[in-house]
Amino acid sequence: MIPNEVLARWDELLCESLILAAQKFYCPFKDCSALLVNDTDGVIRESECPICRRLFCAQCSVPWHSGIGCEEFQRLNEDERGREDLMVRELARDRNWMRCPCCKFYMEKNEGCLHMTCRCKFQFCYACGGK
Repeated sequence: MIPNEVLARWDELLCESLILAAQKFYCPFKDCSALLVNDTDGVIRESECPICRRLFCAQCSVPWHSGIGCEEFQRLNEDERGREDLMVRELARDRNWMRCPCCKFYMEKNEGCLHMTCRCKFQFCYACGGK
């Protein structure tokens, strides 16, 4: 009397309800969102979804943030968490670029003293970032 689709969905929900909330997490990719289970006592960071086979950070619930730790990633603004933004951060770190403490624009010192004037007119020390 019950359609097969409804019965299959009921089975899924019943199984899902047996898993403790602390053990459940989902693939962060919108086109997947597979239910995953943390069956270890430790913290899971780098993980691969068994359904879509993409890497993600289970602790931050986002696609894998290569080259940056979870604590540092959580401190980033929402508009700085994209894949391209993280690649720019890695490039800046590799090339020793400094960010303006005022407007956060990346700057590169290639000669001269450490006193910098940003395009926003803020002046700071390239070595320590102080005024």
